[in-house]
Amino acid sequence: MATVISLINLKGGVGKTTTTLALADILAYEYKYKVLVIDLDPQTNVTVALIHQDDWEKRDKEGLTLKQLFLDAQFDTNKFDIHKAVVKNVSNVSGGIKGLDLLPSSLGLIEIQDRMSLVAATSNYTIKPTEILKKAVEPILNNYDFVLVDCPPNLGTITLNGIFISDYYLIPTIPDILSTYGIPQITNKVSQIAEKEKLKIKPLGIVLTKYRSNLTLHNTTIQMLEHKSKTDPSYPKIFKTKIPFTVRAEEAADYNVTPNTLKQKYGYQGLDAVFMKLVEEIHDNV
Repeated sequence: MATVISLINLKGGVGKTTTTLALADILAYEYKYKVLVIDLDPQTNVTVALIHQDDWEKRDKEGLTLKQLFLDAQFDTNKFDIHKAVVKNVSNVSGGIKGLDLLPSSLGLIEIQDRMSLVAATSNYTIKPTEILKKAVEPILNNYDFVLVDCPPNLGTITLNGIFISDYYLIPTIPDILSTYGIPQITNKVSQIAEKEKLKIKPLGIVLTKYRSNLTLHNTTIQMLEHKSKTDPSYPKIFKTKIPFTVRAEEAADYNVTPNTLKQKYGYQGLDAVFMKLVEEIHDNV
């Protein structure tokens, strides 16, 4: 049975996509796990980092992205096929990593999320708006060891679909005030939903991203987070591994760059070793 981890932050630009990609690459390439990435974020950054943009656009037009799944829910249709929608052996590393699969996102999810309230009013549709994804992926979850869900920067219905299938959630965040401000909102909201809906999801922890050791703000924020993680249940544990700010982390998400190994993709300034340590920490905690 797959271990499902959602990656969530209420603020964009915090390294959520980069973290998702690195975890997926390493779990599939180094650990030889079967990994599925589910891109729920309408920005589609994870999607176009794992498959060519032309391929994504073609799939989106053919109803082979998550847009079609949620359109089916809104209009009581049945066009989405999970088996056709999953893209096999994705990544820009060496022509694709065996065992790393993708369920692609769509820019159309932006408008769809605004209309999700219509689902509840559809008399012929019996699935909860928050369980649409759950029903769709149930037939394939047992095919994977890990499922990583890249969630949009909010706690709307689309994000809740990720939460409803997850065992854990991870909060990537830059160690500054604005990026960490929403952590209690995330943990409290997810805890309330889990209790009400009897979900098994638990906080896995906080991953510090884009860290600059020479910035006083970053170091004082980390001290604050460490203190609160020990005294305030709204703040989960903090992983020891900090992802440094590097240009290479952003470049690694460019599908048009075609490295032959993860060392080539993340190796600049030892970024590959940092991500490996993070994966080891996460692996030891699930």
